[in-house]
Amino acid sequence: MASQDWVEKDFYKILGVAKDVSEAELKKVYRKLAKENHPDLHPNDAKAEARFKDISEAYDVLSDKEQRREYDAIRAMGGGARFQQGPGSAGGFEDVFSNLFGGGFPQGGFGGFGGFGGPQRGQDLSTSSTIDFIDSIKGTTLKIRVGSETVSLKVPAGIQDGQKLKVAGKGQASPNGGPKGDLVVSIKVKTHPVFTRDGDNVRVTVPVTIAEAILGATISVPLLGEAPVKLKVAPGTPNGRALRVKGKGVQRPGKEGDLLATVEIAVPSHVNDKAKALIEQFDQELPDEDPRADLIQRAGQL
Repeated sequence: MASQDWVEKDFYKILGVAKDVSEAELKKVYRKLAKENHPDLHPNDAKAEARFKDISEAYDVLSDKEQRREYDAIRAMGGGARFQQGPGSAGGFEDVFSNLFGGGFPQGGFGGFGGFGGPQRGQDLSTSSTIDFIDSIKGTTLKIRVGSETVSLKVPAGIQDGQKLKVAGKGQASPNGGPKGDLVVSIKVKTHPVFTRDGDNVRVTVPVTIAEAILGATISVPLLGEAPVKLKVAPGTPNGRALRVKGKGVQRPGKEGDLLATVEIAVPSHVNDKAKALIEQFDQELPDEDPRADLIQRAGQL
């Protein structure tokens, strides 16, 4: 986010918190607002999407101690006013700090107001971008608008929610001939209704019937972005066992994740009298064993 935006945008007001809000309270408020305004809950709603982006940008700055300190300092000095470029002026926002510091701009940004003299590096710009779950697993390329320029950002396979990527030299220009700052992009990953992440592996829960678990079966298991695959469920498969599909997780050079399909035995909510009688007969044929005996014994050990 540009420094000018920091002057113009009141992140505390966007999140509805006081300026002395604690980190814990800030996180609590952000999670509530992000959940309420998530694009998945408001499809094709441009206002909700813009609101979600503003909330994410505000939290990205205020949750980072260094950025929050710099933001507070900039807002205090700027007074919330918009700085316009005047006649004969080289540029708006940076000139305010040039005047405040006697014609010199802080070396390395606003990280301590020290090191005057010589060309300084331009400020980094911060923004955020939301990607689909499948793109976080397989990778993608984003197009990000920075002023009048469109910047391409390669998102590597396996990126995690909240990770930041940097595009060198796409930040603010230096006020006195130094190198440009960088563009820092915080990546937000949408949740998926079926798949979840486990390191480099992708997990999915697959329901099976009681008969399939006891007798064995061949079942269809969904893959991320691909056609379902057939997997064998061995006879006597217990609830919670994970079936593995090699190479269907995150793909990195020299390392690949898998798909882990966790078996979940689906118990029917309603059975007729004939089925109940057959189940009772089946139960009578089972060995007389207590499946909880070992649990009770281990629970009593010190």
